[in-house]
Amino acid sequence: MTSLSARKAGVITALAAGFLIVSLQVQLAQQPGQQPGPGAAAAGQRGGRGAIDPRVQQRTYVFADTNEKLPYAVFVSSKVSKDKKNPLIVALHGLGGDQNTMMRANALQLAEEGGYIMVGPMGYNSGGWYGAPARFGGGGGRGGPGGPRGANGAPPAGAPQGGATGRGPALPAATAGGTALTDPAKLHEASEKDVMNVLDMIRKEFNVDENRTYLMGHSMGGAGSVYLGVKYASIWAAVGAEAPATAPAGLTPDNYSLEPAKNIPMIIVQGDMDTLVPVAGTRLWIEKMKDMKMTYQYVEVPGGDHGSVLTTGAPDIFAFFAKHTKAAR
Repeated sequence: MTSLSARKAGVITALAAGFLIVSLQVQLAQQPGQQPGPGAAAAGQRGGRGAIDPRVQQRTYVFADTNEKLPYAVFVSSKVSKDKKNPLIVALHGLGGDQNTMMRANALQLAEEGGYIMVGPMGYNSGGWYGAPARFGGGGGRGGPGGPRGANGAPPAGAPQGGATGRGPALPAATAGGTALTDPAKLHEASEKDVMNVLDMIRKEFNVDENRTYLMGHSMGGAGSVYLGVKYASIWAAVGAEAPATAPAGLTPDNYSLEPAKNIPMIIVQGDMDTLVPVAGTRLWIEKMKDMKMTYQYVEVPGGDHGSVLTTGAPDIFAFFAKHTKAAR
């Protein structure tokens, strides 16, 4: 393995290990408020490393390319009505996560207060990178072969076994087992397509406001937000990213131009003590946005790490989204 390849593999392994810590922190933080209610998930049902909030709908659809059932999660604010246009947020999980990872903690309360529909796609599996290059990373997820590995092909040293590895969490029986695609290029293509399929289904089911459709994500999902935010710039009213893992996604300001999205407002929340996604790399994107005179906001959290911004960044992102619609530009 070359030195560069080794460094890249190390980043992927570190991100996966870091995600396990992040997920545990979120799970523990939520437990006091997780009381079963009407329509609550069955006892023991899990998702995204923690208890599934009973307000979040668990769904599947058939991914035509591989004839697999893929999961996605939907939260619908009580303020949503079929008689009016409703804002939508597409939320992308990090490496090793699932469709429920972003549907947690204060994000759901903010979505409820803001009258949002919020959807969490799987992205085909837990390591598909939403279409971003990341050719060195492989797939990982739902038993797939591309998850973080040690030099001999074994899981990284110290990684929990079973569903807690970087290969993704245990899923409902309808979607358990390995994903059909193993080739990285096809896997990443499927990851992107899954997100867009879910978006299309939601827009057909609900009365979605095309002027208030937003994209956000954390870590791998933050990189996915940058990638899909630019590639499908015409869709989004604004884009948000928390600790975006753009470097392991194969994206830099030099090789992935923001030009197609120069009129799309963007917000990035980044902890300055993040050892998995160093702040220096995020600052390069902010400098590029500044040079391009984009509408942007950068929240650099003193003492913030890779996990903490998943929760602390949500209020900033939701507030930013509330300020920006297509009609207002």
